[in-house]
Amino acid sequence: MKKIRVFVSGACGKMGQEVVKTILNEDDLVLVGAADTRHQGMDIGYVIGGPRIGVDVSGPLEASALRASEAQVVVDFTNPQSVLKNAKTAIANGVVPVIGTTGLDEAEIGEIRDLVQKEKIGAVLVSNFAIGAILMMRFAREAAKYFPHVDIIELHHDQKLDAPSGTALKTADWILEEREPMVQGHPNEYEKISGARGADVKGIHIHSVRLPGLIAHQEVIFGGLGQTLTIRHDAFSRETYMPGVMLAVRKAVGLTDLVIGLENFLE
Repeated sequence: MKKIRVFVSGACGKMGQEVVKTILNEDDLVLVGAADTRHQGMDIGYVIGGPRIGVDVSGPLEASALRASEAQVVVDFTNPQSVLKNAKTAIANGVVPVIGTTGLDEAEIGEIRDLVQKEKIGAVLVSNFAIGAILMMRFAREAAKYFPHVDIIELHHDQKLDAPSGTALKTADWILEEREPMVQGHPNEYEKISGARGADVKGIHIHSVRLPGLIAHQEVIFGGLGQTLTIRHDAFSRETYMPGVMLAVRKAVGLTDLVIGLENFLE
């Protein structure tokens, strides 16, 4: 069996280390490179707390390292400041980037799309690799056909910078594919304290909770006559995201277009 050759950018970060550990345990994948500004020159096996595996941390992602590794896919969990440059480097060198870093704006996504079309090398952008979260959004979209009144509560650790979360906003977008914008609650309601009813996305109220002890959680609560329906997803560790990352890596091989969202790889 020919193994898929995977390079990890941001390999020394928390998510990057989890990706490295997972790749090492997959029979059809092989780790061929690790890039990070930290621990340069150190074997990545030592970084993740294991034995030497023969792959040294090469520093920031460079074209020369990608070419030398003969990588087919690069998984990028760096930061918004680096991810666009890394994506361009990967695509220009015939490597499909699987990007888990959020923060790209529409103009930057447009740059990636243009480069994908020019080079005929694909790219994958995923804001949430949790397969359960994708199913939560899918179920919410289906429920919205019958329960138009809905609130979204997303809960994350207190180090998360953005609010609402990308997943909450995407959930609202999917719901709005099935129901028209509408006013929820009493038409004359008012907030005694600004923001008490949460962010308003075309009538869908989104509430963001930030507390230590949380990781990533979301409830979509629908209300109807005499009943409520709650759809909830909880992520308890970074392992939650690894099946989705591995799915994206396997689907990325041979891609020639831009794919946005893990849902495109679910049957």
